[in-house]
Amino acid sequence: MIIVGCNTVDRGIVVARIAELEHELFGVGAWSRDAVGQELDAPARTYLLAVDDADHTVIHGYAGFWYDGDDAELMTIGVEHDCQRQGVATRLLASLIDQARAQGARRMLLEVRVDNGPALRLYERHGFRRMGLRKRYYQPEGVDAYTMALDLAPRTIGFQSAAAAPQRNQEENAHE
Repeated sequence: MIIVGCNTVDRGIVVARIAELEHELFGVGAWSRDAVGQELDAPARTYLLAVDDADHTVIHGYAGFWYDGDDAELMTIGVEHDCQRQGVATRLLASLIDQARAQGARRMLLEVRVDNGPALRLYERHGFRRMGLRKRYYQPEGVDAYTMALDLAPRTIGFQSAAAAPQRNQEENAHE
């Protein structure tokens, strides 16, 4: 299985397969075929596919984000049931993070259902941290969502990066 940009596969196949996987994975909260098409057509979107090595029209997973010029908002990740727990979501997420960094995003944001343990573990392994809670975010079930963030670029404090600040504080404390 390899990760490719969604524009490398026939659009009709991509929309149909993502809509099919949405229904399989997310039930009543799934995006419709029209919603998938609108999402892929929306500005500033980056979508990747996990496809079969030999036949790129065989789509096993998908993931995408929206970049607003500052933050990359993770829109979705989905992997067909038969391919779950094989590292596909990990590879999709790592590729999205790389794409967001390449586009200049400072951080990646997402919402995740509080009852989605596998997704929470995936995001935490990649360094995402919980920021808050959105009550009844996922409809129609009314399930809460955690908001999470991953810093993609070093933060600047004054005239130095945040990463350099602890080193400077240690040096100042050593001279006292």
